[in-house]
Amino acid sequence: MSRLVLVLGDQLSMDVAALRAADKTQDVVVMAEVREEGTYVRHHPKKIALVLTSMRKFASDLRDAGWTVDYTTLDDPENAGSVVGELLRRAEQRGASEVIATEPGEWRLVDKLRFAPLKIALHDDDRFIASHAMFEEWAKGRKTLRMEYFYREMRRKTGLLMDGDAPAGGQWNFDHDNRKPAPGDIQIQGPLTFEPDDITRNVLELVAREFGDHFGDLEPFEFATDRDGALGALAHFVEHALPRFGDYQDAMLDGQAYLYHAVLSPYMNIGLLTPLEVCDAVQKAFDAGDVPVNAAEGFIRQIIGWREYVRGIYFLEGREYTQRNVLAHSRDLPAFYWGAETRMRCVRQVVGQTKANAYAHHIQRLMVTGNFALLAGADPAQVHDWYLSVYADAFEWVEAPNTIGMSQFADGGVIASKPYVSSGAYINRMSDHCKKCSYKVSKKTGEGACPFNLLYWDFLNRHRDRFENNARMGNMYRTWDRMRQDHRDAVLSDAARFLKRLDAGEVV
Repeated sequence: MSRLVLVLGDQLSMDVAALRAADKTQDVVVMAEVREEGTYVRHHPKKIALVLTSMRKFASDLRDAGWTVDYTTLDDPENAGSVVGELLRRAEQRGASEVIATEPGEWRLVDKLRFAPLKIALHDDDRFIASHAMFEEWAKGRKTLRMEYFYREMRRKTGLLMDGDAPAGGQWNFDHDNRKPAPGDIQIQGPLTFEPDDITRNVLELVAREFGDHFGDLEPFEFATDRDGALGALAHFVEHALPRFGDYQDAMLDGQAYLYHAVLSPYMNIGLLTPLEVCDAVQKAFDAGDVPVNAAEGFIRQIIGWREYVRGIYFLEGREYTQRNVLAHSRDLPAFYWGAETRMRCVRQVVGQTKANAYAHHIQRLMVTGNFALLAGADPAQVHDWYLSVYADAFEWVEAPNTIGMSQFADGGVIASKPYVSSGAYINRMSDHCKKCSYKVSKKTGEGACPFNLLYWDFLNRHRDRFENNARMGNMYRTWDRMRQDHRDAVLSDAARFLKRLDAGEVV
C-alpha cells in the first residue's frame, strides 16, 4: 500500500527529509494550496503568490523526477481548505493510512499533524545545521542563551571563515565595522528581479481574486519562484552587493528599499536555497579576495548564527512563547502599521516599502517599526501578527523570536540582554529620513518634538524598576536623573499627550 508524502509550501527542497524517507516508485506526494494557510494571519499578497507559484513549479519538478504528485490548487472545488483536510481526502482516495512528513516550522502545524486521525511519521527538518538535540545540548545549564557563543560553535562546526581553530581575520565578529551611515550613492539597483511567466501570472490572478483585500501590493511581482531563479539571485548578490553589504547593512535611505541587502531569506525559508550553499558562495568570494572579511562575516553570521539560533529558541521555548508579555504592554497597534497616515517619516518609509515589497531589512524592522511599537507599549501579540503577516520571509519559527524576543523584549530577556529602544538620534545617524520629517529630531520637548525622543524617556521611566540595574542601561538612567526636574516633567507630559492622540486615532 502506498504512503502519502506531505510537502508543505516552505519545504520546497528535493532532499527534504520526507522525500528521502519515501519511495518514489509507490508513495504519493501530497501538496495543497489551502485557504487556512493564507488566512490564519492575513498574509501579504506577494508572500502568498511567492509560495503558491513556487509550490506549483516544485510539483512539476517532482513529477519530472519520477514522483507521483497529488496537487490541489486553491480554487479546486474539492479543496478541503486545510492541510489535514487535504491529507484525509487524499488518504481516502488512495487507500493510504500512513503519512510521511517533515516537521513543520510552526507549533500550530506541528500540533495539527500530531492530532490528525492518521498515522503520521514526522521527520526532523535537517535542512537546518543545528538539530533540536544539538541546540538543547548547547543551551543546557547556561544562565543566558546569547547568540554570539552559539555562533562560534556553528563556525567551528561548519568550518566557515576559519583558519584552523581560529576565526578568519583574527576575530569572531566584525560588527563594529558594519555600522556606517548610508553612502551618498548606491551602486546597485537592488536584488535580481524576474518577470512573471505564465504560471506566475495565473497565480497572481488567483491571489488578486482570493486575497486582494489583504494589506500589501501584489504587483509588480519580481521574486524568483524556482530554484534556478533563486540561484541566480544568490550569484547576483555575491557579485554586485556583498562587497559593500557589511559596511552599510544598518543604513536606511529614503526611496532605497534594498541598498546592499541580499533579499535571499524568502528563498531560504521556503526551501529553494539551503543555508550552507549560500554561505559557501560567500566563503568562495572571500577566499578569492572579492569580498572583505567584515562583509563575509556579517552575512554568514546572519545565517549560521542568527537564523539557526532563533529557530533553536523557538522550539526550545515551546508553544506558549508567542503569548509572552513580561512588560504588560496592551496598546493596540496603531493604524499606520496598516497604511494609515503618519507624520513620522521613518515609519512612513518602512511601512510604505513593506506594503509595496513585502520586505524591509533587519534595522528597519528592529529600530523603526519595532522600536516604535515597544516605546509606545503596543501589545506584542499584535506586533507579532503584523510581522508574520506582512513579510515574504516571515514564518513563525524565525519571526516570533525576532519579534517577541529581540524586538519587543516580551520574553523578558531570553534573547536580548536589554530592550532595543532608541531615541530619534539613532535613526538620524543611520538614515536621511529625519531631514524631511514633519518632526524635528533635535527637538526634545514641545510642539514638533520627535516622538521617538519623547517615548524613549517615557519608556525608561515607566519600566525603571525592571531596567535600572541592567548593566547596559544604567548610564541612560543616570543621564535621565541629571536632567532638570522641569525638563523631565515636560518630556513625560508631552509623551502622555502624544500617546493620548495616538489612542484617539489622530494622525501623529
